Amino acid sequence: MAPRQDVSEQRRHQIMDAAFAVFSRLGFERASMDDIAKEAGVSKGALYLYYKSKDAIIGRLLQVFFDQALKQVRSLAASEGSVTTHLMTLTRQMVREMDRMVSLQPVSLQLYAVAARHAMIRQHLRTYFAEYRAIMEELIQRGITQGEFRPDINPAELAIAFTGLYEGLGLLWMIDPQATNWREQVETSTRLLLRGVVIDPATIL
Repeated sequence: MAPRQDVSEQRRHQIMDAAFAVFSRLGFERASMDDIAKEAGVSKGALYLYYKSKDAIIGRLLQVFFDQALKQVRSLAASEGSVTTHLMTLTRQMVREMDRMVSLQPVSLQLYAVAARHAMIRQHLRTYFAEYRAIMEELIQRGITQGEFRPDINPAELAIAFTGLYEGLGLLWMIDPQATNWREQVETSTRLLLRGVVIDPATIL
C-alpha cells in the first residue's frame, strides 16, 4: 500500500501559494484572511486551523524567504577549508536562489516597503540580519585565524559589508532587473571586496 500523503502539509502549501498570489495582487495591508481563504479554495474556519492570523501567514512567508539563506551560510560556517572559497561558493548559491525567487519579486519588495511601519516584519528582518551577520563574522574571523585575511580586518565590519553587498544588489535586481546582470555583478563585486582583505589574491577562485 502506498504511503498516505500528509494532507495537512499539502493544505499548508496550498494556503501559502494562495497567500503569495493575494499579497502580490493586493499588498499586505489590503489583503484579508477572507481573500486568502477564497484564493485557496478553503473555508475561513479551515484557514484559521492552520494560521491564526494574517501576521502568522506573513511570518511563514518570511521564513520561506530567508531560511534558505541562513541554512546555506550555516552550512559553510560549519565546513572546514578555505574561507575565501566558502564566500565565493555562498555567492554562487545566492545567484541560484535569486533565480528561484523570480516569481516572488512582488512580495519581496513589499516586505521591505512595509517593514518601517509593520513591527512584526521589521523584527523578523532584524532577527534574520543579526543572525546572518553573526555567522558571517564567525566565518571571517576564521579566515583571519587561518591566515587568509589581513589581521587588521574587523570581522564585524566586513560581515556588514558582505551583507550589504548581497542585499543591496538583490534589491537593485528586484527593482530594475535590466539595470544589472545579477549573475555577473554579484560575483564581480564579491571578488572586488575579497581582494581588499585577502593576503594572497590568487586564492580567489
